[in-house]
Amino acid sequence: MEVYELISPCHFGMEAVLKREIYDLGYDIVKTEDGRVTFAGDAEAVCRANIGLRTTERVLLKIGEFRAETFDELFEAVRVLPWERYLAVDSRFWVAKASSVKSKLFSPTDIQSIVKKAIVERLKVFYGVSWFEETGASCPIRVFIYKDCVTVSLDTTGDSLHKRGYRTLSSRAPLSETLAAAMILLTPWKRDRILTDPFCGSGTIPIEAALIAANIAPGMHRTFLSQTWSHLIPQHLWQDALEEVQDLVDLSFEAHIQGYDIDADIIRAARANAVRAGVDGLIHFQQRPVSEMNHPKKYGFVITNPPYGERLEEKEALPVLYREIGQAFDRLDCWSEYLISSYEDTERYIGRKADKKRKIYNGMIRTTLYQYLGPKPPKRPKREASETTEEQCR
Repeated sequence: MEVYELISPCHFGMEAVLKREIYDLGYDIVKTEDGRVTFAGDAEAVCRANIGLRTTERVLLKIGEFRAETFDELFEAVRVLPWERYLAVDSRFWVAKASSVKSKLFSPTDIQSIVKKAIVERLKVFYGVSWFEETGASCPIRVFIYKDCVTVSLDTTGDSLHKRGYRTLSSRAPLSETLAAAMILLTPWKRDRILTDPFCGSGTIPIEAALIAANIAPGMHRTFLSQTWSHLIPQHLWQDALEEVQDLVDLSFEAHIQGYDIDADIIRAARANAVRAGVDGLIHFQQRPVSEMNHPKKYGFVITNPPYGERLEEKEALPVLYREIGQAFDRLDCWSEYLISSYEDTERYIGRKADKKRKIYNGMIRTTLYQYLGPKPPKRPKREASETTEEQCR
């Protein structure tokens, strides 16, 4: 099969997490940039990446890359690309998005119009027609220009990959599924350890943790736009990729995932979302304020997205809230805490400096992931482990 360059956008600051996911799927990284990772893969990789990647927003199939400083240069460079390899005579194609950063070409609507015209001109000559019905499969095109370097790609995904299909009910300021998964994968948390989110809202962090723990692929229960591209991706590749992830699902473990929120209605919504995700049996949801967060066991994890105070009246309450967060952290012996917030006084009111900090954009909001790192649990003595194994074999 032909090998393509596939581009996966992600949250700024989470590129390393996405790279590890791509490596785990078995593909080589071509390039890493701010907010996007490019890797090499064939048609099968398109299927496996869409179904299996947790931290990317979509999978783009790169058509070409070139420099352009004028619309004439843009038109000619797009026109010489081999569009007939990707678009059938009846394909419905349009430039779904054009963005430009630090470039001479900056008008999205003009860029979209020029690119569409150039593609039409190329296909007119190849197919020998003057008009395209565009009644076939949808093939949206994306154009990204950075410092006059133009990247043109096909969107294989359709609806963003953060739309897993389980979250029909959400809190007022939900964390995206892809960012929640990236936060979890950034930590050393494993499914035999406790994970608590005291501001769980609609349950995104606990649900994503349960999906990771059970090895449930994030795209297992949704569809993708390129499933209709029979001229590029044979249907059996989608079926093979789906069967692969279905075989990996493992629900046979004792889960220690907890979600708390002060709002009873939101907790009910979180439970309903967990049911839709198929992981309701792995999560304990409870109405509880952060001031009551405590746990007798050691070496657990708090991973959470507390209020940022984007509204003035909410911001006035943040000092008290973040003091309560700090006091709750102090009660958790040997735990690790990971908290994302745009509140500039987070460390001041929590009462201690974070061990590590990472800048992340949550949508258009610049946030910081504060990482308070607890000690590693002691390793079990080899003798104890072997005795346990012997008992299990009897």
